[in-house]
Amino acid sequence: MSAITLRNLPPEVARAIREKARKEKISLNRAVISLLEEATGLSKPSKKVVHHDLDRFAGCWSQEEYDEFMEALWEQRQIDPEMWK
Repeated sequence: MSAITLRNLPPEVARAIREKARKEKISLNRAVISLLEEATGLSKPSKKVVHHDLDRFAGCWSQEEYDEFMEALWEQRQIDPEMWK
């Protein structure tokens, strides 16, 4: 196996490599090799990729919006006795 020296590695990239190594409890060398294998398509990612392609259509509610919606829904579910005479 040949050695490769990288110069001027951006701090964000170095941080990401260190984070991957820490999370997976592997060496920095193994983390770099793993990332290169994934990037070049020589190995499949170890984790299942979760896509959020439809998020922009579904949106996301804050807790306040959820509470407001649930309150409005509760009001709509009330039975009006006058309507059932």
